[in-house]
Amino acid sequence: MKRAVPIRAAVTVVIDDQGWLKLVADPAPLLRRAARAALKVARRPRGLKPGGTVTLSVALMGDRGVQRLNRTFRGKDKPTNVLSFPTDTVVREKRERRAEIGDIALALGVVKREAKAQGKTTAEHLAHLMVHGVLHLLGYDHETDQDAARMEALERKALATLGIADPYVLD
Repeated sequence: MKRAVPIRAAVTVVIDDQGWLKLVADPAPLLRRAARAALKVARRPRGLKPGGTVTLSVALMGDRGVQRLNRTFRGKDKPTNVLSFPTDTVVREKRERRAEIGDIALALGVVKREAKAQGKTTAEHLAHLMVHGVLHLLGYDHETDQDAARMEALERKALATLGIADPYVLD
């Protein structure tokens, strides 16, 4: 039986709003684990060879910054929990061993409010949204019921590897 060669993740974390550090003392390791979990369950980026590295950046921002991005790029003048900005062209280096897939922005206040409303820890909700954002960078969406079901199944699978309960089960 052939063993799957894992994809590595190089995740750059930028903390734009220091309030994040009050919610999650060191969010970078959590975000990196969540990105790796998403990559493990999803399809490999087109053209990336087995054993390659996926690079992405995540910005932990305040609501105003995310609202500005949401207004500028989606025409929606309100903050949202997560925004994903896939690269138009996958950048490949060293014989297609490295692929840049894009950027993610997360809104502090929205994430905090949603976690509280859903009875989750902020860290669990942050990990879920990171998995969700990475799947968007890889081309998954939830525009149709079928696409949403596929994406949610991948999210559940990735989160289970992190020991996080199914986020779609309502208590």
